Amino acid sequence: MKARMFNWMLIGMFVLSGMGHFLEWSMVLNFFLSAAAIVFLAAFLGKATENVAFYAGERVGGFLNATFGNATELIIAIFLVKANMFDMVKASLTGSIIGNLLFVLGLSLLLGGFKFKEQSFNLTLANMDGSLMVLAVIALFVPAVFFNTHAISDEATKTLSLIVAGLLITAYILWLIFSMVTHKELLAEEAKEVSGEAEQPDWSKRTSILMLVIATVMVAFASEWLVDTLDTFSTQFGWSELFIGAFVIAIVGNAAEHAAAVILAMKNKVGASIEIAIGSSLQIALFVAPMLVFVSAAFGNTMDFVFSVLEIVAIGVAVFIAKSISQDGRSNWYKGLMLLIVYLILGASFYLVP
Repeated sequence: MKARMFNWMLIGMFVLSGMGHFLEWSMVLNFFLSAAAIVFLAAFLGKATENVAFYAGERVGGFLNATFGNATELIIAIFLVKANMFDMVKASLTGSIIGNLLFVLGLSLLLGGFKFKEQSFNLTLANMDGSLMVLAVIALFVPAVFFNTHAISDEATKTLSLIVAGLLITAYILWLIFSMVTHKELLAEEAKEVSGEAEQPDWSKRTSILMLVIATVMVAFASEWLVDTLDTFSTQFGWSELFIGAFVIAIVGNAAEHAAAVILAMKNKVGASIEIAIGSSLQIALFVAPMLVFVSAAFGNTMDFVFSVLEIVAIGVAVFIAKSISQDGRSNWYKGLMLLIVYLILGASFYLVP
């Protein structure tokens, strides 16, 4: 009954969003309709991904979870790149990274900690993830320093951006080989006892793949409709592109991951929650952001890899606190609370930017 109601609400919101776009309703109304449709579609995409992951196996399934969990964010970003809205692209990427590291992980540890006094996870994997996030911060920091000190020209900055983007994508691909092939036993999670019967997929293998494709196509349409409303929405409410990109778009685009990570933590699978949060941030920083540099080049106007000081500070702070609370391989509700407090501090700071 719940599934049927969700399906009808999903179809209804998607149709209303499409009608608002093609019939040229109020841009503000279209923004909320498109955002609501994307939230429902993100949940649908998450369910399809989870079903495909059941058949693909744990390691491949985890990769699919991260990839299609970020599909909404990537599709929105591509349309923003096409519209040359580079500042909002960088803000949305920043928001996705800090949202996963602080909001998603924080909420997961908080609610999981309320149910279980202490939870454990693979310390080796957490340390590797933390080191990779530090690499991402370095990759953001270096081009910004060289550009802002006028050590290199604008054209050279674009060349440096393409080089850094290529190196980060290479690092991410090699990380997949390291974690899924050569060292997969070292990074595997220990099995935990979980109450209840083993979960079964809702769909067959063929249906799961079909639903995944359908969900991705629907997200592409809704994302384009959302992007068309952003200029009017930001002007009418007086919100900066930085705040809209870093918090509004990031929260909407990652809705499925938020729910999945929290549910897993409350099932005493906090290691999986951490992988969703940190693994997703890694994919954004090491693959999605660099890939958008090449996508923009293909559109004829290369987006540089120079993030603002505020964005670099926000990502650096998020990486620092997330890495520090994962040093002992154990989590509790107070660690989650600390992450959420940092997220609220950054959110208030970005909101007050004119």
